[in-house]
Amino acid sequence: MRFLLAVLLLCGSFVASAQVPLERIRLPPGFSIDTFAAVPQARSLALGTNGTVFVGTRSGRVYALKPTPDGRRGEPIVIADGLDNPNGVAFRDGALYVAEISRILRFDGIESRLTAPPQPAVVTDRFPTEAHHGWKFIAFGPDGWLYVPVGAPCNVCEPSERHALLARIHPDGGDYEVFARGIRNTVGFDWHPDTGELWFNEHGRDSMGDDMPSCELNRAPKAGMHFGFPYCHQGDTPDPEFGRRRACSEFTPPALKQGGHVAPNGLRFYTGTMFPPEYRNRMFIAQHGSWNRSKKSGYRVMMVTVKDGKAEQYEPFATGFLDGEKTLGRPVDLLVLRDGSLLISDDYGGRVYRVTYRAPGS
Repeated sequence: MRFLLAVLLLCGSFVASAQVPLERIRLPPGFSIDTFAAVPQARSLALGTNGTVFVGTRSGRVYALKPTPDGRRGEPIVIADGLDNPNGVAFRDGALYVAEISRILRFDGIESRLTAPPQPAVVTDRFPTEAHHGWKFIAFGPDGWLYVPVGAPCNVCEPSERHALLARIHPDGGDYEVFARGIRNTVGFDWHPDTGELWFNEHGRDSMGDDMPSCELNRAPKAGMHFGFPYCHQGDTPDPEFGRRRACSEFTPPALKQGGHVAPNGLRFYTGTMFPPEYRNRMFIAQHGSWNRSKKSGYRVMMVTVKDGKAEQYEPFATGFLDGEKTLGRPVDLLVLRDGSLLISDDYGGRVYRVTYRAPGS
């Protein structure tokens, strides 16, 4: 029991007693941050047709945030409880899709039934049952398929054909396909608004030191690519145990090394118009933060400028979730609202924050 408690604390699965002091959050000039909603263990975010924000957790609950008329706040409503790590949420054609460890559920007509949610339909229950790296981020691609990752059930191992991959299925649960392999664990991905290319975060393995290997930002412009796990890490480092079996040159290297153990989760391209024009189509990455490093790293939101399929200008956007070695918050996911503001979920502080922009002096 003590071991389980320690693991949960390391993974940030308990909610802190107080939110981040927002005056500590550092943003570029003109940006400000406020609390949008208090949501225990807030994780993945999805936006409904009517502006409802849906929030997945790893505690068994799924929330809907009904926006206030001015759009500055969201009223939390529990729409599901007792689920198995319902981390992933996605919205399409009036229905909310929720990813458990081994199942995808669908709540039809949910926005008109927030206070009396329907019983969910089971879209599929074909995914593995292992809890290790089993919680999922899900999203619909521009091709109309629902993309569903399956992490490796270990720190490092040779996975089965069912693990360490990114799959996709039709909205009705049919036509399962493996889109990419060699992915230890991704819990955040998005498609470039102009090119339609998939970009995804990947958590690097543990127990190779403070800085090795780096967590990755990967680009997958087509299906069938392999990104190296467990044989090669960060594109150039053979695994101490499995690296002799296959060469790094066989695999697709990362588009960007994000740093050792920063745990990049949410990834979203900015498609709004509230922020200055230079932010359009920039990538935002929520780094949840390290737990197995002598000095903590991550705990921030980063920006990446993408040009001609390459990741450039990797720089901080929101920092201050870490005070020395004291954790104040752990960013998980991001979401662009219709007004162009940016939401940031924080499962440690139990909050969803809203970032807005107003030109200095205006």
